[in-house]
Amino acid sequence: MASTETGTTETAGGTATTDPDRTDPDRTEPDRTEPDGTGPDRSGGDLAGLEAGLDALDTTVTDRRPRLRTLAAKAVPPVVAIALVLGLWQLAYHFELKDHYLLPSPVDVARSLQDKWLEGTLLDYVWTSVSRGALGFLASVVIGTPLGLIVARVKPVRAAIGPILSGLQSLPSVAWVPAAIIWFGLSDATIYAVVLLGAVPSIANGLVAGVDQISPLYLRAGRTIGAHGLTGVRHVLLPAALPGYLAGLKQGWAFSWRSLMAAELIVNAADLGTGLGQLLEQGRELQDMSWVLSAILLILVVGIGIELLIFAPIERRVLRSRGLLVKS
Repeated sequence: MASTETGTTETAGGTATTDPDRTDPDRTEPDRTEPDGTGPDRSGGDLAGLEAGLDALDTTVTDRRPRLRTLAAKAVPPVVAIALVLGLWQLAYHFELKDHYLLPSPVDVARSLQDKWLEGTLLDYVWTSVSRGALGFLASVVIGTPLGLIVARVKPVRAAIGPILSGLQSLPSVAWVPAAIIWFGLSDATIYAVVLLGAVPSIANGLVAGVDQISPLYLRAGRTIGAHGLTGVRHVLLPAALPGYLAGLKQGWAFSWRSLMAAELIVNAADLGTGLGQLLEQGRELQDMSWVLSAILLILVVGIGIELLIFAPIERRVLRSRGLLVKS
């Protein structure tokens, strides 16, 4: 006789105790039924699958490619483009589209650069221009940023100065050189004045464009939490306008560099030092096209280098932080 209350079973040899919680290995637990008895209850599994899917959506998957393949993907296109330009240049030299003294070969230009390097003067030329350009650009940022904020936020000022800034931005920088020479003479002040007049309008207009693109909701939210005056500018206005402001900074640097070269081409004095613009003018005076093309190449390399090493990483970081650029 089996006792259901004690969990024991009477057998011929005695009694055996059974554990009600222990299940047979081959036994399959029956599915739980829904409260209405219509079928098995799978809500727990469905909920777990839903949570796993949401976790997968929140997880950033980064495709980690080998460093060598990534480097090749970035380096091969510009290398191919440079090789193509050099090949066409060499063909033009070989078929004498211009006389050789007017169109030297890439080897001649490289030899001219090597001569300047061996003389120990090449880095001095580059440093003189880069230091002037950097100082003039920083001064332009200090002046152009508050000017852009005032023009963007004060309507009467914008109505009065906005068209003037746009006109100054379209004015060629070289047009300021004669006036700056009359004002300051052949001095560094002339060069910096031309740089400022070329870069400040670009920086200010870039900031104005960035402020115009801010959603009014952000500004109202900032005022609601008490961000007024300089606090609102620092914590709300400038961060929200950062993409447009950064575009203005990039354009301001381009104008600074171009204005600097225009000023150095014309403002040439012994006590000013020799920058890349003065180097280019010396090549013209000597009628040495290899010298001239080597100076042009240096100006181009410095401009591209500043863009790739400074502005491009900052721009990628800003766009990635706002979800506008996905890292893959």
